Amino acid sequence: LGKESAEGKEEEGEHYSLLTHAELTATSSHTTGSVTATLAPEAMASGEDEPKNCAVCGDRATGYHFHALTCEGCKGFFRRTVNKNTTLSCPFAGSCKVNKAQRRHCPACRLQKCLNAGMKKDSELAPYHPRPHGPLILSAEALALRRAKQAQWQAQRAPGQLNKEQKALVQTLLRAHTRHVGTMFDQFVQFRPPAHLFVHQQPLPTLGPVPPLLAHFADVTTFMVEQIIKFTKDLPLFRSLPMEDQISLLKGAAVEICQIALNTTFCLQTQNFLCGPLRYSIEDGAHGFQEEFLELIFRFHGTLRRLQLQEPEYVLMAAMALFSPDRPGVTRRAEIDQLQEEMALTLQSYIRDQPPRPRNRFLYAKLLGLLAELRASIMHTGTRSSTSRDCLP
Repeated sequence: LGKESAEGKEEEGEHYSLLTHAELTATSSHTTGSVTATLAPEAMASGEDEPKNCAVCGDRATGYHFHALTCEGCKGFFRRTVNKNTTLSCPFAGSCKVNKAQRRHCPACRLQKCLNAGMKKDSELAPYHPRPHGPLILSAEALALRRAKQAQWQAQRAPGQLNKEQKALVQTLLRAHTRHVGTMFDQFVQFRPPAHLFVHQQPLPTLGPVPPLLAHFADVTTFMVEQIIKFTKDLPLFRSLPMEDQISLLKGAAVEICQIALNTTFCLQTQNFLCGPLRYSIEDGAHGFQEEFLELIFRFHGTLRRLQLQEPEYVLMAAMALFSPDRPGVTRRAEIDQLQEEMALTLQSYIRDQPPRPRNRFLYAKLLGLLAELRASIMHTGTRSSTSRDCLP
């Protein structure tokens, strides 16, 4: 760096801080008197700001001065001594101890220790090239930029905080879900299920012949859609929409919300749905659903169940499906789009607010992908609840 070296800048009052090579990307470059570096976010948060010690006296180092890692005191001492060009001698044959407390006692030993640490006069300084693994100098301006980027990156990784409105939204959704959806699967037994669906208990006594499995599925589906409608009617944001938009949203989302809620009953080990005393398998589904749809939907349930979602995550996911502005017949698309964004941001903040779950990296992105997959499966097979239209308000 010659006369424009970092030590020259230090003499003009510019402060420097230390960086290790691990913090620098391959795009680092030199500027006059300092090193400008592009920092990777991981490096910025790696804790490399820990204090370094002066190589001469052990005091807190402030940077590389005259080609050595030193404190401000030893930097000034070396500059003054070199400029005076005087000969120093030690009365104790060069055996003096040089530390923070005694560094002023013997200038000769202090100067010798500066030289031993690698400090050089200006005329002896060769053009500077950063060593592959050595600390580098970062100017005050670049350091401020680095710290700003570090704070921004850490804020993005820090757990999100649900604001008051989001907390209230989650509570509203949970209350409606608990009231209308949470217990509906235990009530499937009321719709005269065939005997083979019971897991352990004996079939309940009936007052007539048991209808075929397909009729049971029709009754259960109608019941689920009715409960989903009650769930949505307990949401003030949904009730605030025009009736025609409510109908359009429910027609489009009823089956999706049913499947999201049904996932809480899915058993990964047996690949069955456990609804109270009843157990439904993919073979049972073949009596009322297309084989292609069953394969897609069981794959969806397996993937979603493995994520081990909490109840708020399920209800927020269902709310995102409900407030879909692209449903046919929707009139207030901008308003509904804003509502869906509110649900999405709340879900994202809720996920960030939870303790880390190693298996659930990128959980929010995975849930968005599963919502799209669920809709595509239903649209592709043309599956819609045959009773949903009759159940809608």
